[in-house]
Amino acid sequence: MKRVLSLMLVSLIAVFGFVACNKTTTEDTSVTTAANVTTAEDVTTEAQDLTYEIALITDVGNIDDKSFNEGAWNGVVEYAEENDISYTYYRPTEDSDAARIESIEASITAGAKIVVCPGYLFETAIYAVQDDYPEVAFLLLDGEPNDGDWSTGAPTYSTSDNVHNVKYQEEQAGFLAGYAAVKDGYTELGFAGGMAVPAVIRYGFGFVQGADYAANEMGLADGAVNIKYYYSGAFVPSTELETKMDLWYSAGTEVVFACGGKLYLSVVAAAENATNAEVIGVDVDQYAESDLIITSAMKGLTVSVYDALAAFYDNGEEWPTAYAGTTSILGADTNGVGLPTADGSWRFNSFTVAEYNTIFDKLVDGTVVVSDVTDANPTVSAKVVVDYDA
Repeated sequence: MKRVLSLMLVSLIAVFGFVACNKTTTEDTSVTTAANVTTAEDVTTEAQDLTYEIALITDVGNIDDKSFNEGAWNGVVEYAEENDISYTYYRPTEDSDAARIESIEASITAGAKIVVCPGYLFETAIYAVQDDYPEVAFLLLDGEPNDGDWSTGAPTYSTSDNVHNVKYQEEQAGFLAGYAAVKDGYTELGFAGGMAVPAVIRYGFGFVQGADYAANEMGLADGAVNIKYYYSGAFVPSTELETKMDLWYSAGTEVVFACGGKLYLSVVAAAENATNAEVIGVDVDQYAESDLIITSAMKGLTVSVYDALAAFYDNGEEWPTAYAGTTSILGADTNGVGLPTADGSWRFNSFTVAEYNTIFDKLVDGTVVVSDVTDANPTVSAKVVVDYDA
């Protein structure tokens, strides 16, 4: 039986912050944009009465995180506004499957035909609801539905026909960032990840492999490149992380790959307190957040969400056969990952866009293969020393 919420419950959800409700931005109420509404006083009767075809449920954080949520949200906004389709986002009250499921069900009650779920945290929530709502489509980014039971060694995976998954080859994006940093002359590097989940690990291990590839290509001496490696345990800034980054920079670290939501704020703050300290961003092009962000290891979040929505609507509001119950894995060969090359975003001193295109093409044609293994540290040459306990 479907777990459909009543309209009364939707109103209660708005009061307690489940829903970031919408207010219309044009006289045509079929096109809406989300405002971060958390109290009943902010919710107009008109907004409560509207329905929204496309809904995004945020991962930990909000749609202005300058990272994963925002990248996915921009794809929703772009497609919906171009095609005159209503849209909204919902922010779960807490980091739990129950809260995510409640937000998903609230969006369905409010008329969602397709629900966008950015992040591996939605794997178990989508697993739980996908068969309860066969008439609703789900787009899951960075994961595949599973029951979350690791007691037998691995959970049970199952993707229903109303679900399409998109995963990214983060190891390639990390590789490009590490390669570019060393090619630009940086030899004292750092990786500061959020939680040690597969996507973040792939970013970090790719970063290490890219630095090693560049060091060998340049013929650097053994031990020429040093990498400090650390997981903070969260995707948010903290005093503890900033203090650690202060220590890294003061000890000679030149550039840190800040990998995970808003934790980049702590890394940037530490870089601002140091001399000749730089930062590498993640997921989206974060150049506008600080002059110290020299590049970003990006996923094509906005494009992949836009393209998936187009496939859904172009096929009569259901997934095409190639999408139904399947997983797309996007990498360099599909422009699913990369570094930004626009004038404002390109802040390397000597590494050129032409050199970047050369290594990127080697990923595309398979000349260079980056390992995606996450359960063992990557193998590197003696030219690179990695401190995984930094």
